[in-house]
Amino acid sequence: MKKLMMSATIVACFALKCAKAQTVNGIRLSEIRSDYIQVKGINRAFSDKVLVSLEYGQNAPNLDNTYIKDDDGKKMEFNSIIEFVNKSKAYGYNLFNVFSEQNGKDSSIAVYVLKRK
Repeated sequence: MKKLMMSATIVACFALKCAKAQTVNGIRLSEIRSDYIQVKGINRAFSDKVLVSLEYGQNAPNLDNTYIKDDDGKKMEFNSIIEFVNKSKAYGYNLFNVFSEQNGKDSSIAVYVLKRK
């Protein structure tokens, strides 16, 4: 029994060490109390990953303040915007609406609106 408890403790410590808190504009996502949030996937040059821009009504003077970042202030990369939409369920949000926003003259970007449960 002692060995089982010890190994469970070690596994939990490693899991917590690898877990990174997600923040936007210095606020943890778990602390956002807005009823609706808006997220966009920003494609990275020469990468298959995307950055996620999240807006919940915060004062963000530039786009860099809307990116989701880890504890170290490094922009977090996701495999797709849908990966983040799925993870947002853990923060109490469900997909509410998707619309297209003009992004330049000849292109558009999908914008996802999430609603608090």
